[in-house]
Amino acid sequence: MIELMRHGDTGQRSYRGQIDDPLTDLGWAQLRAAATGRDWDLVVSSSLQRCAGFARELAGARGVPLHLDPRLVEYHFGDWQGVPIDRIDATDGAALGRFWADPVAHPPPRAETFAQFRARLSAALDDVAAQAQGRRVLVLTHGGAIRLLRCVAEGRDFGDMAGIDVAHASLHPLVWPTGQGMADAGVAPRRPALA
Repeated sequence: MIELMRHGDTGQRSYRGQIDDPLTDLGWAQLRAAATGRDWDLVVSSSLQRCAGFARELAGARGVPLHLDPRLVEYHFGDWQGVPIDRIDATDGAALGRFWADPVAHPPPRAETFAQFRARLSAALDDVAAQAQGRRVLVLTHGGAIRLLRCVAEGRDFGDMAGIDVAHASLHPLVWPTGQGMADAGVAPRRPALA
């Protein structure tokens, strides 16, 4: 079983992307509360500190293995990274609307492509699924990463990403469509095509 968890609050209200923000006290409390009463056999985490700090604490307290994977970091928002969303809306609202409607065709200026984002996240989850083999695995990552992975796993269009609620410290069970397992079952994985 694989569960994705978003990091806790950082006190920032912009596209943070790959800026390495620490958690606030509230963020730590959110994550500790979300983990209470739950057990995992392995913790895999984004290497950014807003995920990795809690992952280290949790794995150490529970005595389970921890793997930090830089492929699980958030989307790189290019010129929009670190800019408050209301400022982007005020200066480039049309581009922001196009991005929300179709992030594949209309990424932010100088941003990571969605093909790159999907490829690195999918490779990371393929490795997690291979390691899971009946174990309970917690994957600590980011809001955009969780939205993209859910779209891939659920066969949804990436235009649906903006409508997927991913609150701080929220948990998202995931059935990952690994190629071999799906082929054995006679089912082709449903993954949205990238333009």
